[in-house]
Amino acid sequence: MVLGSKVNEDGTLSERLKARLDKSLELYNKGYFSKVIVSGGFGKEGFEEAEVMRSYLIDKGVEENSIIVDNNGNNTFMTARFTADFLSNNDYASVIVVSQYFHLFRTQLTLRKLGIKKVQCASPRFYEIRDLFSVPREMIAVLKYLFV
Repeated sequence: MVLGSKVNEDGTLSERLKARLDKSLELYNKGYFSKVIVSGGFGKEGFEEAEVMRSYLIDKGVEENSIIVDNNGNNTFMTARFTADFLSNNDYASVIVVSQYFHLFRTQLTLRKLGIKKVQCASPRFYEIRDLFSVPREMIAVLKYLFV
């Protein structure tokens, strides 16, 4: 499961999103999973994040039928809900979450609350100055998600 992030105004991937997808490609190519869930919403830039993610993965050699698209993943909870439903409906027992390092705990927590007990995490080696804002923001979000 790859969580979405910004798509640039010209339709290209933001560096953060590209790093997430490249990490998922690395794991996919090593055989850690056979299906990739890409999740994201419709951004203010005018693109469906998940569709742009799907296209990128196909261009990099992932088979189209190996990609599951969630265009309603507007937030972590919605993405986790879609993923939990997909896993349950298709007899999958585990998932690997790919996102930024600071986002993994909340995503893992949410999936476990939704009944997915085997949740592993991976993050790209990508850091940017905005992480200084994202880390404290994430701490607040975790508190909120503890009570969802």
